[in-house]
Amino acid sequence: MTTTETERKAATKYVGQRVDRLDSRAKTTGEARFAAEHSYPGLAYAALVHATIPRGRIIAIETAAARAVPGVIAVLTHENAPAMKPAPKASMLDVSTLVIGTSVNYLATDEVHWNGQPVAVVVAETPETARHAASLVRPAYQELPAAIDFAAEEPNATPQKSSALQPGGADKGDARAALATAPVSVDLRFTTPPHNHNAIEPHATTAVWDGDRLTVHEGSQSIAWMRKHLAVRFGVPEQGIRLLSPYVGGAFGGKGMVWAGTLLAVLAARATGRPVRLALTREGVYHTVGGRTPSTQRVALGADTDGKLTALIHTSVARLGRVGGMPEQITSGSRHLYDVPNIHLRQNIVKLDLLANTAMRAPGESIGTFALESAVDELACELGMDPIELRMRNEPARDPVSGKRFAHRMLREAYTLGAERFGWRERDPRPGSMRDGRWLVGMGVATAYHPAFSMPASVTVRLAADGGVVVRCGLHEMGMGAATVQAQIAADELGVPLESVRVEYGDSDLPPGPMAGGSAQTASVAAGVLAACRKLKQSALALARRSPESLLRGRRLDDLEARDGGLYHGGAGETYAAILARAGRDHLEAEIKGSMVKFLAKMIRDQRRWVKAACGAQFCEVRVDRDTGEVRVSRWVGVFDVGRVINAKTVDSQLRGGIVMGIGMALSEETLVDHRTGRIMNPSLAEYHVPVHADIPRIDVHCLDDPDPTMPLGLIGVGEVGITGVAAAVANAVRHATGKRVSDLPITLDKLL
Repeated sequence: MTTTETERKAATKYVGQRVDRLDSRAKTTGEARFAAEHSYPGLAYAALVHATIPRGRIIAIETAAARAVPGVIAVLTHENAPAMKPAPKASMLDVSTLVIGTSVNYLATDEVHWNGQPVAVVVAETPETARHAASLVRPAYQELPAAIDFAAEEPNATPQKSSALQPGGADKGDARAALATAPVSVDLRFTTPPHNHNAIEPHATTAVWDGDRLTVHEGSQSIAWMRKHLAVRFGVPEQGIRLLSPYVGGAFGGKGMVWAGTLLAVLAARATGRPVRLALTREGVYHTVGGRTPSTQRVALGADTDGKLTALIHTSVARLGRVGGMPEQITSGSRHLYDVPNIHLRQNIVKLDLLANTAMRAPGESIGTFALESAVDELACELGMDPIELRMRNEPARDPVSGKRFAHRMLREAYTLGAERFGWRERDPRPGSMRDGRWLVGMGVATAYHPAFSMPASVTVRLAADGGVVVRCGLHEMGMGAATVQAQIAADELGVPLESVRVEYGDSDLPPGPMAGGSAQTASVAAGVLAACRKLKQSALALARRSPESLLRGRRLDDLEARDGGLYHGGAGETYAAILARAGRDHLEAEIKGSMVKFLAKMIRDQRRWVKAACGAQFCEVRVDRDTGEVRVSRWVGVFDVGRVINAKTVDSQLRGGIVMGIGMALSEETLVDHRTGRIMNPSLAEYHVPVHADIPRIDVHCLDDPDPTMPLGLIGVGEVGITGVAAAVANAVRHATGKRVSDLPITLDKLL
């Protein structure tokens, strides 16, 4: 850390502190209202009817029984629903196209594309009536051949095309030849199952039309993009739509796209002329909201006898829906983590007649690091080498594939500190050698990795004469304290008390913020807040200079310190209130407008110079019952290089949450699909097993807190790096405890007995 940066950190009052979330009172007292908690006069309720075949056509749909139920307002099908405009093709030049969940034009077609696709909507006076009537709708189908078995269709996979956002592969040297001649090698196949989102708040929409004006209450990760998409689909001006999303009860990628529930709630409200609420059941979320793709992966590593890697091959097959889906950057970690002269990476895609997959916390890296880091651990076993030593022996000075510099990388420091905090030196390297009664004890380690970037964000900052500050940006608060950290940044930049800063967010009428995805929102909005605060301070200084008696005359902004509610040079200066009062002004306001053109230019420029990423070291201890194969995670230490820490409390919470989600991925989570019908067989928390308190030990999280000089305020992003490497650390600990390498997630009893 430079001297200037050290001084800057010492001067901050709020950045880096453990500040309680500003919305904590509203959420803990019930004041916060979520999407399904807004009431309107005449509010009606909608329920979906889901297809029960994977592919085909509706040849008849019987709705008389549903329409006869007292309280039913309408039954909408492809035969009578008003038409939406079809979804446009995705393009970086039109952000509204980037949030298309599927390409299906719901209720405007008789085609069925997956088991669970909505084929009718019932609107009624009560939610109970709507659900009952929906159960009485009887579609009849002409079934068509469908491809739904991922394992069976894997041979039909085709290479993923490279794009500006995601490469489909990479080659350096001759990895196949190097693997064939390597003195020591491993060649492993890994599989990961589909996963589904289970946010504490299931998806819900409350939609209200007033002529051509539309108000939508929605839990969203992409307010601005969703608003524009709704304008396109319903043929109304974007300015006539207001999307309100101040509170989002968890998202993890599942609320980034526009899914069927949102579109059909808006459609039902337009068709009936009533405000409509559509709250998905947990099963309805599984049917209509995409989850994580399954994958098969091959990782082959070759090395000299001293542990120097000579070859790395990482290939994958992932799934898309035939009507949409998002490729995952499964081999991302293999591009950047190890200094290997010969690398072959390839990602492949197979299209199935299933619901489109979508982003789910660290898409690609979460499952890709499971395979890569498990293979590295297995190579360490083959070499008889400590797995940390093997990783550090192959730590690159520059990006292995591109040769570009790392903007920031403290992986060695993370491993050193993590090993000390975890007690790694106490590990007996022999598999099965550490025991505690009937429990086999194992210790595993893996690298965490997630790329970093930022997106355009528009921000206004308003400073009132009474000292109050309002930051306005349509950012998203999904439970991670997004508004709180921006208040901390603004308070420090303007030198005002934190309690005097208010952040307005979650509303499309505000300056548009970025999508909350890719761990990029905090850095993106921070850049706008910093620029707006500087612009505001410059305006305040310009006002002060107009007065002959001002103590700030002749000063430059860079010579001044913002503190005590004003601008100062040493002991001399003035408060903002005094400057405004003398100028006869009641406020100052600064605006920063985000530009997609400038963003793309900066992204291309940065990509040519740097590789930016958060990274870390995951340390896991497991206990495996020697008789039953039961696995318990008993200790966890994670040390992370995430750049500058803005709020130590919320950062720790985010990282712990990612680790918990990764433990679920390692040990229990799995979406089961009937390969005959395409039906999801476990669409509930009773059968899809997420971790509970009894499954999770105390998680020790530590951040190195060293700023990345290429990012706003030096912060990198923490939302997703926490889950990466977790499943591998668990699998490696199980391997150490039992001697068995489990390469198929989740790690269940049958795979250890």
